[in-house]
Amino acid sequence: MRIIHRNFLYQLTFLPMIFPVNCYLIEEGEELTLVDTALPFSYKKILEFAEKQKKPITKIILTHAHGDHIGSLDALKEKLSDAKVYISARDARILAGDHSIDKEEEPFVLKGGLPKNIRTKPDVLIKDGDQIGSLLCISLPGHTPGSFGFIDKRDNSLIAGDAFHTRGGLAISGQFRLFFPFPGMATWNKAEAVNSAKKILPLNISLLATGHGDLLEIPQAAIKSLF
Repeated sequence: MRIIHRNFLYQLTFLPMIFPVNCYLIEEGEELTLVDTALPFSYKKILEFAEKQKKPITKIILTHAHGDHIGSLDALKEKLSDAKVYISARDARILAGDHSIDKEEEPFVLKGGLPKNIRTKPDVLIKDGDQIGSLLCISLPGHTPGSFGFIDKRDNSLIAGDAFHTRGGLAISGQFRLFFPFPGMATWNKAEAVNSAKKILPLNISLLATGHGDLLEIPQAAIKSLF
């Protein structure tokens, strides 16, 4: 596992040289908030790192319900029974194993690693504009219908899930990158993903933290170049 620290954020990367999967721990005073849970084996390293910080993980927030973002959810919830789990109402359905689409979401279908047999039920269903500690919830549909990002109001950094990725070159979800095509292949609606990316532009994000790839500082010009 690779660890990178920026301000209040720790990026934990699993399989960094093969198929990098990121999750994030956010410092909230004497507590930690975990954004995404990475792969099924990742929970051990996540818990070990939190223990080294001597701070409890009290919240688990999910950007979306693909398997590489919820892989350790059940194992972590078993160990952290008091931690509240947050996800959008739309992706809560995917988490629960409902992979159907709504009429307004047609003709597109859900793609990617869709979960089965997840035991954990979310405690809180988030909406656009909600705040969880220092994190502002922002709806970023496209990769999945209920994808969300989270802006830390203290430094204006954005944890974007798979709305963007930086592995193989910066891309909006759904844009093909030869050296890392997987998020593009797993995207529900590419046009919605572009609309969500445009939503980011006026926000003056200081740091872009994605589900796959390195952190990107002051990303506005790079994002704008993608349209």
